Amino acid sequence: MAKKIGIGIAIAAVVGLLLYFFWPSKKEVTFKTQVIEEGTISKSISATGYLQPADKVEVGTQVSGKVEKLYVTYNSKVKKGQVLAELDKSTLLERLSQAKSSKSSAESTLNLATQNYNRTKALFEAGAATQQAFDEATNTYIQAQNTLNNANTNVREAQVNLGYAVITSPIDGVILAKQVEQGQTVASSFSTPTLFVIAKDLKSMTVEANIDEADIGQVKVGQKVEFTVDSYMGETFYGEVQEIRLEPNVTSNVVTYTVIVKAENPEEKLYPGMTASVTIYTNAQSGLLVPAAAMAFNPTEELFEALGKPERPSKDGHRDGKKPEGFDGEKRERPSREKMEEMRQNGQRVWIKNGNSIRPRFIETGLNDGVNAIVKDGLAVGDTVVLSAQVGEKVKKAKGGMSNNPLTPTPPRGKRMR
Repeated sequence: MAKKIGIGIAIAAVVGLLLYFFWPSKKEVTFKTQVIEEGTISKSISATGYLQPADKVEVGTQVSGKVEKLYVTYNSKVKKGQVLAELDKSTLLERLSQAKSSKSSAESTLNLATQNYNRTKALFEAGAATQQAFDEATNTYIQAQNTLNNANTNVREAQVNLGYAVITSPIDGVILAKQVEQGQTVASSFSTPTLFVIAKDLKSMTVEANIDEADIGQVKVGQKVEFTVDSYMGETFYGEVQEIRLEPNVTSNVVTYTVIVKAENPEEKLYPGMTASVTIYTNAQSGLLVPAAAMAFNPTEELFEALGKPERPSKDGHRDGKKPEGFDGEKRERPSREKMEEMRQNGQRVWIKNGNSIRPRFIETGLNDGVNAIVKDGLAVGDTVVLSAQVGEKVKKAKGGMSNNPLTPTPPRGKRMR
């Protein structure tokens, strides 16, 4: 009896081994997929820039002299016409006094010349004066008039220069820079020295961004801009392209162009001179998005074998003479024959997953940002595209629900009752 039982166990083991090694097996396939949805793709250019007030004015002086009084400092808020500083007026007052004295002398000279001219003219008309005497009186009168005119001009100029000694703000704003100290002497011999820089309003700022020559052709006025500054990590500020300057900036043979971005600063969080990391959005499209990984996915022969499909589709997407528009049973509006041919020639191919099967489909794409692309034709919302597939180890299934390993001992069944 024991001998028969041993023979039975040996036969069962042999049968189990044969089933394990020769029973049809299937490799496990793990797919990574994504469902097609709508979205927006934007293409952008990155650059670095610096913040500046949208409107600022440099205030200087048109006369030379020593700064006698200063009424403002950094960050002072000022009104239009407010006095910012005064220069020493002693020299200017002296020049005005001299000009007025010269004017009085010229007026006296003109009075005498006028009297002499009138008298000589009367004598000349009566025949009691010569032509030469009349001509001399006329010339003296004209010269006296010119001298008085010059004296009047000098007085006005001295008065204007005296007014320049009082430096006022041309706009409402805030003092950004003060480039002079009390007691300092300023000279305006060739150019007007800058004493103050005033920003009209810090609630409106600009970013001066340097754009590489390879990218400047994509930038257009009105494009949307995002930028960040180091002072407010994680916070994004917004603006738009206001101006593209044509003058190139050349540094070490690198050519860039200045793009002015207008940005609002209602809370005045942004300061002049801050460094901004700028992103200019040069193009944007909305529609169905297909991942770039889906267009790059290319099934292997091993995958098809694991799926139980030994024949791989040809390059044009056919298998056994069937078209690749969709999987079996799918109802979909199919593109025309001409459209399909165009998509095969110029489009991209993705793989659609339905259950445990995949089928190819050609699509037409638009804007591509390297991560996703806009789908113009070939896909619909809800389609599932394959991003990647991994073929695992073989999975064995024995008949009758037996263990995968035929040599695994069965659990004891307990005593049979007679």
